Amino acid sequence: MARSMTAFARQEAVKDWGVLTLELRSVNHRYLDISLRIPEEFRNVEPKLRERIAEKLARGKVDVGLRFTRNESGNGDMLLDEALVQQIANASRTIDHILYNPGSVSSLEVLRWPGVIKPPKLDSNELNTTVLELLDATLNDMLQGREREGEKLAELIQKRCSAIGEVIKEVKKRLPEIMQLWREKLLKRIQDASVEVDESRLEQELVIIAQKTDVDEELDRLETHITEVERVLKNEKPIGRRLDFLMQELNREANTLGSKSIDTETTKASVDLKVFIEQMREQIQNIE
Repeated sequence: MARSMTAFARQEAVKDWGVLTLELRSVNHRYLDISLRIPEEFRNVEPKLRERIAEKLARGKVDVGLRFTRNESGNGDMLLDEALVQQIANASRTIDHILYNPGSVSSLEVLRWPGVIKPPKLDSNELNTTVLELLDATLNDMLQGREREGEKLAELIQKRCSAIGEVIKEVKKRLPEIMQLWREKLLKRIQDASVEVDESRLEQELVIIAQKTDVDEELDRLETHITEVERVLKNEKPIGRRLDFLMQELNREANTLGSKSIDTETTKASVDLKVFIEQMREQIQNIE
């Protein structure tokens, strides 16, 4: 099964203690490259995040973004940083001795001081469990998107394979005619030159040239590679690298077909093949 390496997924987990938002973005890459942007309180779970992503994805540059919005108005008891309050009180008394007309400081004003009210301590196990569950859900969403786009890519590649198959059939069909026309053209040139030719020697040379320009083997290999591409497209494992290798082999055979060409139609067929192969190669660069 073809799976694209380009995908995006976003999921949220809403709890009493806050909201976790996870975004996954992936683009094509030769290997699996995971980049994480997560709050410091979740650094201890980073190895597990990487491990779970690697279990589901084989290739692609994956950007992981985790945001945590804490619910400050939760059900937990209000906790005061008494040490900080004492420091504020001491500082206030020192300032009172310096000022000519010191004013009183109310407890409400102290409560507004950053850090005086401490949020309730969260259960790290619950946080980590929620993050991992959220990752699983987001990964499944991303995989579905990758598979949907992969199906479209596979259809495009299949169409190019069919087009290449038609070109090969047409060239095979015309090969006997091409060789006959080439033979007649060569004989006519010899006659026009009014040159005496040893018939047996001429036949030997014609056979040698025919062997050098024979493209049956290249056409057979092209058909074999196309069959392999169609088979690989149905494989459940990551197939991008295998397909990329097959594109190299297809291109090699198309080049050889063009170099052996003795006919404009065969040359045109070689060019058409390389165009189809390049179109497939561009799509395959995005397949896992």
